[in-house]
Amino acid sequence: MLKRLTPQAAPDRIDSADKLERVRALLDAGEPSLNDLAAAVGLSPSHLQRRFTARFGLSPAEYLAQRKLGTLKSALREGRDVSAALYDAGYGSPSRVYERGAAKLGMTPARYRAGGEGEQIRWSLLDTALGTALVATTQRGICMIELGEDPAALEAKLRGEFPRAALERVDAGRDEFLRPRLRAVADALAGRQARVDIDLIGTAFQKKVWDALMRIPPGETRSYAEVAAQLGAPRGARAVASACAHNRVAIVVPCHRVVRGDGSLGGYRWGLPLKEQVLRRERAA
Repeated sequence: MLKRLTPQAAPDRIDSADKLERVRALLDAGEPSLNDLAAAVGLSPSHLQRRFTARFGLSPAEYLAQRKLGTLKSALREGRDVSAALYDAGYGSPSRVYERGAAKLGMTPARYRAGGEGEQIRWSLLDTALGTALVATTQRGICMIELGEDPAALEAKLRGEFPRAALERVDAGRDEFLRPRLRAVADALAGRQARVDIDLIGTAFQKKVWDALMRIPPGETRSYAEVAAQLGAPRGARAVASACAHNRVAIVVPCHRVVRGDGSLGGYRWGLPLKEQVLRRERAA
């Protein structure tokens, strides 16, 4: 069970980096308030909030929330009882995490524990302007657009994400629910205007990055450092790059529009030739 922080006298001589590391250690050990943390390291709450966010890319509250969620997810993956996992992770009541379960875990804790058991996911393979795409959707929206040449490998990636979900393959165009979503994805991958409802599953910081990417206009790029600065985390370029690498919704969440500071392409989950091709197409439009 997580412990509450007992405020201690703030040390007078801790350099800035050590203070932030001390704050992170306190967050890893308990559930201190912002005022408790500020008192512990001798900073004002507002100054601590700014400095911590700039250093780690998350506010102290967001860091704590993600740590608790990570503890919960690990316990559920290990097969722990749901109620015990919730309380051990520091959730005083199961109601809050259940109310927001779909947004934070992509499904309720019980289903996450079971590898997606009970989650209904329809998927299909689609020939697109960018080659073969596996498109998968929950009732909430598209949860995966995976590109590749090998259909078996694409299916394996989906099953790896949701090993015990009810995965239903449907033929493109034969499912009233999936048909319009496949059409929207095909339009998006062809560079046409399209509205694609998506179901993004990730950490708070990853979702911030993905939201920022979707605000980059077609034909433009931003550097990893520029995106980090926009999110209030000027030292978070590597974290931004990691969030891009974990994006499972190709093109619609346009991680291809993020490049290195010197203008070179950087990395891309689906290969640099495709990244260059899509950027060239968008600039020419």
